[in-house]
Amino acid sequence: MGKLTVRALRAVLAGVLAGTVLVQGGLLYVLVSGSDPEDGSVPLTAFRVIALLGMVCVQVAVVCVWRLVTMVRRGTVFSFAAFRYVNGVIGAIVAAALLWFAVTAVNAPGQREDPGVTLIMGGIGVAILGVALIVLVLRMLLAQAVARDVEAARMQAELDEVI
Repeated sequence: MGKLTVRALRAVLAGVLAGTVLVQGGLLYVLVSGSDPEDGSVPLTAFRVIALLGMVCVQVAVVCVWRLVTMVRRGTVFSFAAFRYVNGVIGAIVAAALLWFAVTAVNAPGQREDPGVTLIMGGIGVAILGVALIVLVLRMLLAQAVARDVEAARMQAELDEVI
C-alpha cells in the first residue's frame, strides 16, 4: 500500500470512529436524560440500545482495520498476529448481523399489516452474515499466505545451512 492510500484510509477510519463516538454520546444523553419521551408507538429505547451496541461493533471493526493497515505498512501483515485483528473484524460483523436481527424482531410487531418489510430486513441480516463469510474466506487466504511464508523461511534457512 502506498503512503497516500494509507493516509486516506486512516482519515476515513478516524472520521468513522469520531462519528460513531458522537452518535453514541447523543444516544447516551437521550437515554440517560429521558429528554425524548416515548409515546409507546415505537420502542425507541430498544432501538437506541441496539444502535449503541451497533456503534461498538463499528468501532471494533475500525480499530482492527487500523491495526491491519499498520501491519501492512510495516510489512508484517503475513504473520500470525494478523489473525487476531481479522477475527475481530469477523466477530464485529457477526455481532452487527445479530443486532440487525434484533432490530428486525423489535420492529416486526409494527409490521403485521406488511410482513414483507420484516422479510426484507431478515434478508439484509443474512446479507450481513454473508459479508462475514467473505471476510472468513479472506482469513483462510491469509492463513495460506502465512503458511507459505513460514515454509519459505524454513527452506531459506536450510539453503543457508547448505551454502
